[in-house]
Amino acid sequence: MRTITARKNEDYLHEAVSTFKAASQPVALTGAGISVNSGIADFRSPGGLWSIFSPDEYATIDTFLQNPEKAWQLYREMGKCLIDKQPNKGHRALAELEQRGFLTGLVTQNVDNLHQQAGNTRVHEIHGDHLHLQCLECGNTVPSTEKHFQEKSIPSCGLCSYPLKPNVVLFGETVRDMQEIETLIMGCDLLLVIGTSANVYPAASLPEMVKQRGGLLYEFNLEPALAASHYSKSTSITDYFFEGDLSTTLPRFTKIVFE
Repeated sequence: MRTITARKNEDYLHEAVSTFKAASQPVALTGAGISVNSGIADFRSPGGLWSIFSPDEYATIDTFLQNPEKAWQLYREMGKCLIDKQPNKGHRALAELEQRGFLTGLVTQNVDNLHQQAGNTRVHEIHGDHLHLQCLECGNTVPSTEKHFQEKSIPSCGLCSYPLKPNVVLFGETVRDMQEIETLIMGCDLLLVIGTSANVYPAASLPEMVKQRGGLLYEFNLEPALAASHYSKSTSITDYFFEGDLSTTLPRFTKIVFE
């Protein structure tokens, strides 16, 4: 692994950029870390949403089906955390990479829609999105509004009156777009892994899928997170590690790509 830090390792940085520009199908995988600078705390971090609402207790599909009133205690707080947030420099850097033809697609574990707001169009939301509410009874979806997260009553489907849930993947539900994501990853020869610990499956399997096919991994994080499951956990499978705040490292990387 070659580590690139602020104002250091310029040779590694230019080497990484040159290799990136030569890739035939670069893809990005993003997690909660890229949205921290937009004011969205990592749900898993100390003080995050999961420290207040145990996911095993509130964020399962069984809880919603058996006790939607309880499940909506979590959904209201999640909605308040996400509503009106704006993309940051990291999101905008990835959008510009796509717009200039340097990014084939993007897979995100986030439900905040900030990649699309920034300008990315080829986005696969593996855990769904918070911009809509869905009806599990008839399949109807409606846009979510701030009112849905402020009121104490549970919104119901206008077609069948069944309780609505946010269009996000709960524990016990099937993730979204996996067939399209696997097709994208099968052709990927360079994966940007951004702001994720890569511990939650199936997203966590994507870096190893790329690596096993001979692709390269560029990791943007505060500290290294990727390790091969079949090796020692101390063995990183990252080729280039960009250390630091994503609102700094991603724009710095893209600026040199565009030179």
